[in-house]
Amino acid sequence: MSIPPAFLDELRMRVPVSDVVGPAVKLIRAGREMKACCPFHKEKTPSFYVNDEKAFYHCFGCGAHGDIITFLMEQAGQDFRGAVEQLAGMAGLPMPEESPEQRERAKAAQGLHDVAALAEAWFTRNLRSDAGASARAYIQDRGLSQETAARFGMGFAPDSRGALMNAIDAPMAKLVDAGLLVQPDDDRRDAYDRFRSRLIFPIHDTRNRTVGFGGRILGPGEPKYLNSPDGPLFDKGRLLYNLNRAAPAARKSGRLAVVEGYMDVIALAQAGFAEAVAPMGTAMTEDQMKLAWRAVPEPVLCFDGDAAGLRAAHRAAIRALPLLEPGKSLRFAVLPDGKDPDDLVRASGLKAFETLLAGAEPLIDYLWRSETEGVDLKTPERRAAVRQRLGEHASSIEDGSVQQLYRSEFKARFDAAFVQRGRGDDGRGRNRGGAAIPVWMRATAGATSDVKTTAQRTPFEREISAIIVGLLHFPQLADTCGEAIADLEIADPEIVRLRAAIFRAVAGNPALDKTSLHSDLERRGLGQLAETVTVSNRLDFSFTRSRTPGARAAEDLACVAGHLMALAHINDEEADLRARYDSLSQEEFERRSALTYEKLRIQDELRLLAHGRRLEAEEAATAAAEAGIDH
Repeated sequence: MSIPPAFLDELRMRVPVSDVVGPAVKLIRAGREMKACCPFHKEKTPSFYVNDEKAFYHCFGCGAHGDIITFLMEQAGQDFRGAVEQLAGMAGLPMPEESPEQRERAKAAQGLHDVAALAEAWFTRNLRSDAGASARAYIQDRGLSQETAARFGMGFAPDSRGALMNAIDAPMAKLVDAGLLVQPDDDRRDAYDRFRSRLIFPIHDTRNRTVGFGGRILGPGEPKYLNSPDGPLFDKGRLLYNLNRAAPAARKSGRLAVVEGYMDVIALAQAGFAEAVAPMGTAMTEDQMKLAWRAVPEPVLCFDGDAAGLRAAHRAAIRALPLLEPGKSLRFAVLPDGKDPDDLVRASGLKAFETLLAGAEPLIDYLWRSETEGVDLKTPERRAAVRQRLGEHASSIEDGSVQQLYRSEFKARFDAAFVQRGRGDDGRGRNRGGAAIPVWMRATAGATSDVKTTAQRTPFEREISAIIVGLLHFPQLADTCGEAIADLEIADPEIVRLRAAIFRAVAGNPALDKTSLHSDLERRGLGQLAETVTVSNRLDFSFTRSRTPGARAAEDLACVAGHLMALAHINDEEADLRARYDSLSQEEFERRSALTYEKLRIQDELRLLAHGRRLEAEEAATAAAEAGIDH
């Protein structure tokens, strides 16, 4: 139903923003406003402000901005209608009249949530009973604790055609509508329990209501996994398993992993990763993508590395294209050696999964690689076919600004790869040794200036290249500093690809050394690129020296990555303040001055680190101490 704008305005007038935000954060009075540590990102100093007079909230740290409706949608995970209904209750206003079709659907669903909740409780009791021994043994074999099973409401359906039907006091028609009973087409046959001899996973909507179930067969039988059927209560294509728990955590951390199955989600949660959801055995639908985007702007699809997982990832990429908007996209992480997240976490720990997540490919890199990697492009006709497919991908994007940028980026990459750019280039974006030439090197080696999108230099390009050199010298840093490195914005797609390859290699083997990493990159065709980046580095950070102790390299690399991220945030905040210069408050003017001071301080620290002076000073002090000199 389309809710009248006047009704929404009435809600905004009646319900103060602080009443909605207050239960989620601790608000402190600051003049006419209130402030708090932002609920959308981690911070120690409050930069999140609430203004009841103007009916909005704003975070000067991450840019989160909105009103009471957007807060419930983005922080509490509610859909639009659910948020409006909750606010209407707070305001004491009746909801506007629904259409006949909506009333019919609501009537059909009336009472079904209660029936589903009763079924969930019954399944849970069965798991604890003698009959649930086989299900408890399976849970234990999968490495899950009893506490984890209880947290996710896992249960057991006995091998009986009528046990649930006899246990729950509800009309048979409601049990059928809730997807708990199967009513044969032949009316002469009795209805029977849908879930039998299965481990049960309750499925909830974003309002924590039970809406359906998934069941894994225990012992022989097909299908291996069975879900509730679509009906008044359950719509598989419009739900993501565990989103009710994952969304609040994802909004705080800024990351959301989409994995394939229930057990992957639960195993990750037990390992300490709360921000995982699953589409319940199907490729991501458009509605599921929209749900994920309510939590974070760039969810990461972590599908298995087998043929089925790769097909699901590709279908999701194609489906996402028409929906792309500024700031909303997908990233892709392919699991190593055919493992699923459950396998990876059990074998290598949560850090291996987080490293894999940090190295996830942006959607545009995934599409470029899927169209060009392993494809014979020696003839003009084959290259023309690739260019046509890339053009079709860009054309499917409905947002004009995003479509234009995809077209420009694809053109720049195609030209850089296949059109002659300079004397050292063989005409396909490669040097005479066959290695891809990074865009930033082509731009400084006599390349023409029409490749604008990827040849543009980022403000911290030299520092980022040095960080990549650090990873090549100390692969373990991809494990210990992966999240910070993954957040760095890199313009050159070849360097993005090299970073992702390093992360994938380390995720598969966290103990990887420098020599083994180089061999892995050689197999991927990236050995020459890695060598070129290393030779071209002109900054003398401690982590660019192969003899630096690992602990010092890790400390300094994390420091540099943090400085670069801080400078990027400062630049963004300064741009926002400049755009609003005429309306800045005294506090915001003071903030501008503080940003300038902080920027200069960070830049000075980077200069010291980049010229090895900090390391040299400490080495000199150590040598002096050993010689007994008062330094």
